[in-house]
Amino acid sequence: MVSKNLLRLGCTALASIFAGVALAYEIDRVDPPFWWQGMVHPELQLMVYGDGVGVLKPEVDAPGVTVTRVVRVDSPNYLFVYLHIEEEAQPGEFDIVFRHGAAALTYSYQLLRKNPDASHTRGFDTSDAIYLITPDRFANGDTRNDNIDGMGDKVDRQQWGGRHGGDIAGIRAALGYIEDMGFTAIWLNPLLENAMPSYSYHGYSTTDYYRVDPRYGSNVAYRDLVAAAKARGIGVIMDMIVNHIGSEHPWMDDLPTRDWINNDGKFVITSHERTALIDPYASQADIQAFADGWFVDTMPDLNQRNPLLADYLTQNAIWWIEYLGLAGIRMDTYPYPDKHYMTEWTRRVMQEYPEFNVVGEEWSANQPTVAYWQRGKENHDGYVSYLPSLMDFPLQEAMRAALLQEETSFTGWVTLYRSLANDFLYADPNSLVIFPDNHDMSRIYTQLGEDYDLWRMAMLYVLTMRGTPQIYYGTEILMSNRASGDHGLIRSDFPGGWPGDKKNAFIGKGLSRQAREAQVFLKRLLNWRKAHDVVHDGSLMQFNPQNGVYVYFRYDEDEKVMVAMNKGKQAVSLNAARFAEMLTGHASGRDVITGKTLPVTDTITINARDVLLLELE
Repeated sequence: MVSKNLLRLGCTALASIFAGVALAYEIDRVDPPFWWQGMVHPELQLMVYGDGVGVLKPEVDAPGVTVTRVVRVDSPNYLFVYLHIEEEAQPGEFDIVFRHGAAALTYSYQLLRKNPDASHTRGFDTSDAIYLITPDRFANGDTRNDNIDGMGDKVDRQQWGGRHGGDIAGIRAALGYIEDMGFTAIWLNPLLENAMPSYSYHGYSTTDYYRVDPRYGSNVAYRDLVAAAKARGIGVIMDMIVNHIGSEHPWMDDLPTRDWINNDGKFVITSHERTALIDPYASQADIQAFADGWFVDTMPDLNQRNPLLADYLTQNAIWWIEYLGLAGIRMDTYPYPDKHYMTEWTRRVMQEYPEFNVVGEEWSANQPTVAYWQRGKENHDGYVSYLPSLMDFPLQEAMRAALLQEETSFTGWVTLYRSLANDFLYADPNSLVIFPDNHDMSRIYTQLGEDYDLWRMAMLYVLTMRGTPQIYYGTEILMSNRASGDHGLIRSDFPGGWPGDKKNAFIGKGLSRQAREAQVFLKRLLNWRKAHDVVHDGSLMQFNPQNGVYVYFRYDEDEKVMVAMNKGKQAVSLNAARFAEMLTGHASGRDVITGKTLPVTDTITINARDVLLLELE
């Protein structure tokens, strides 16, 4: 295991024996591999790993760097060293001397200078439109890394749950397409090492928190991708997981402490009953059954109540933010880790990077459950959160239902209208991330019965509604998963991303007429949205749906936009007087989708199963 860890490290700092006395211990790995001077939080935890290193005594003789405490744990092969990095500490290398008796060993550690430019880590916001990518299924830009010696789960594109070979190089080659479509941010499903024997392509079974999986590329390739994207005005959002690891993580062979993994390191499935965390009447047993349970037996559940593990995970997030220059983090399964740890994790991240953004996944259609976790929410139990944003699952569910339901007084558009009316429950509804689908659910085209008209309504709604929109790769070409909800099929290969593909969505080759039409439609909306602040930060007014038509307005001091969607089979003439609050002073509106100018002083006609996006003039 020692030699394996040394290979996994890939760090330039190496231990050396001196003073003429051979030391019988080896330092195989130090996490994090390097750090930065100038951080707001001056304390740095080093996890030192190697055979028997737990008995060593570390010393540092460097200006501005002090050893403040040393923690020895159950395993003799770990040593936790805490350093205080003062403002006067100089970037560069310094030696940590590890002593045992008369013997000593040095480890050269590197301190870099924190990037002073706020734009280096400025977070995504409502002006952005996010493109969600599952890297293994998007584009294979370097076939040489499809299979790596010593790693299982070889490429097999015939298996829905197998690896298909998409990588960082493929994403980087597609940046021009992403920019041209009108997206300004990309959220990448996890790229870190998943050295699992099978079903590793999704990336949610981390086996090394500091290493990009070599089948995707390298840490440097990831950093270069972020820089290349940023040069095109595209920010990168990193998918992170602190709730669990993969069962092949080296920790599982040598746990630092006995309580590192929940349920004594044994598989006990989670109840998934997230409501227990906000229920004023919940039993402690139900809370523990949810928070301490595992997803599956290959995903050991981490115990963030262990302060050493908590520090490790928090520092890892900050390390990646600074190293890559990220525009955001999407935190997987946000409520599943210890809730008090998540407060501290988010506080530390936002303390270090006040202009950063983090969006948490709380998969619940219940608005109070989602609202509980947002920064600024005054909760019944006094729980304080620092999380800026959440995925708006309630609105996604309401939109899907509204589009599929028959129009009655209680179903159809009114479902969405009433869901949006509950925004008063959120501390900041405009900071939510809204979406038609994602990598964990059937594609929206499938959810809507492959009805193109309903798909257009969903796209228009997501791109003109409050919040930051997120679109899953392939949505622009009507990718579907038919009747099967298998995640591997949902995350199908993007056509044109592999050598020899007969279809190429990057250039429109081989697409059906409707798929090409959809791509053009979404591109027009995205690029229009990019240039119109009114749908980024403008106010919102909605009108009670009537006759199968839902109407709302986005407006500010400079601009006003009317959105109308007709699910019915007949054209509808809207009485302009009903919308006088918004239409007074306007004689016409230009339809962004068709380019036509329509009068808005008397009646406004919207065709059957059609949409209008009017810039009022």
